[in-house]
Amino acid sequence: MNVIDESGVLAIATRLQRLAERMRKDGAQIYQAHGIDFEPKWFPVIYTLYHRKQLSVVELSAEIGYSHPSTIGLLKELEKLKIIQSAKDKTDERKRLIQLTTKGKLLTAQMEPVWQVMITATAQLIDTQNNLMKAIEEVEQQIDVQSFYQRAKVIMG
Repeated sequence: MNVIDESGVLAIATRLQRLAERMRKDGAQIYQAHGIDFEPKWFPVIYTLYHRKQLSVVELSAEIGYSHPSTIGLLKELEKLKIIQSAKDKTDERKRLIQLTTKGKLLTAQMEPVWQVMITATAQLIDTQNNLMKAIEEVEQQIDVQSFYQRAKVIMG
């Protein structure tokens, strides 16, 4: 056991990040095994646009729960690869509307069966005594009620 594992709840964010990195790495291998050139970090944007068709940058950022700068970074990368495209909103020139390109739609068509494989494999992984997905949902609800910072502030007095 390493120091991070031994630190218990103090390193929960580090452990969640480590778990996420392992799953992203395996996810990349799964896509590669299916002949799909795809970076797992693009998933939230691609999957959201697959379901929502067209969103403003602000709406997309809110939908995936990423900061505006993080979202912009992903969008620039995906636009350069011609997976997404943006256009100015006809009703509000300040707004950019984002959607999948034809290339992006073809990519998601390739990915659909892979997502089913991933859903099954992930369901097997989290099918434990303390179901991870349920636990994450519970913690997210707790944070919505009172943030980690707010809780610490109360404890500090």
